[in-house]
Amino acid sequence: MAANGMEYNIVFPEAATSESRWKGTKEPVVILLGWAGCKDRHLSKYSAIYNEQGCVTICYTAPLRSVFILEPFGYKELRTTALKLLELLFDYEVENSPIFFHVFSNGGFMLYRYVVELLHSQQQFETLSVIGAVVDSAPDSGNILGAVRALKATLGAKIHPALTFVLLSLFAATIFLLRVVLYPLTKYIHKNHYDAVQESPPTWPHFYLFSQADQVIRHSNIRLFMETTKRKGVSVDSYDFVTSSHVSHFRDFPEQYTRLCLNFLNTCMKDTEGTQGKRRLRIENQ
Repeated sequence: MAANGMEYNIVFPEAATSESRWKGTKEPVVILLGWAGCKDRHLSKYSAIYNEQGCVTICYTAPLRSVFILEPFGYKELRTTALKLLELLFDYEVENSPIFFHVFSNGGFMLYRYVVELLHSQQQFETLSVIGAVVDSAPDSGNILGAVRALKATLGAKIHPALTFVLLSLFAATIFLLRVVLYPLTKYIHKNHYDAVQESPPTWPHFYLFSQADQVIRHSNIRLFMETTKRKGVSVDSYDFVTSSHVSHFRDFPEQYTRLCLNFLNTCMKDTEGTQGKRRLRIENQ
């Protein structure tokens, strides 16, 4: 589905499924932010986890140029995308439902960063009730080799090996210059996603899914990020799949992955119960 220059998929559950599962309360709206190069058929497998539980799902994957070119150079195109994404909640009249995020890799987390910033700063979104977020294989920072591996996997085998080598070399040199060598200066103009969210984290609970075997994202950086945000009062939980590769935890452990995600969603929904059926978890300006 296309609107406002965005290609996204939205699925509404069967009314009977939603009513049976959530028993008269508003069903959650789950926003899934795909990894760089993610296809609709990939995200649909994850959205089905939530659709089968009576949730509304919105799936979106940021364009490759935004993730690998514009964002590293400081062009905030993803901020405009994040704004449009949040406006969809009002367009489809689900803004009063509990909002839940499922974010994949740095590609999804870059977009999630701007969602968080908009919810921090824009009055038009202050009534949105975000109840939690699952973060799969993210975030990471300063990992040049991981970024090159991610781009190589995205390019695939369709491009000539010589051209692939040139593109990867230019990309690695650029990222090293902007995000490592010059970053102590450029961060005052444009912080990366890792530092931006770590410094001003959202207050809703987060559940991080990762693996020590990930060759794209360093699990040590995820653990460090978790500890830093936890010290700032964010409720944080995690699970290490140990052997699965980057964004492959569901593929390798489908039943366990599904159970973990749904248990976390159910916990977040229970935590919002209170006055008039739920208690809003508002973001505080920090």
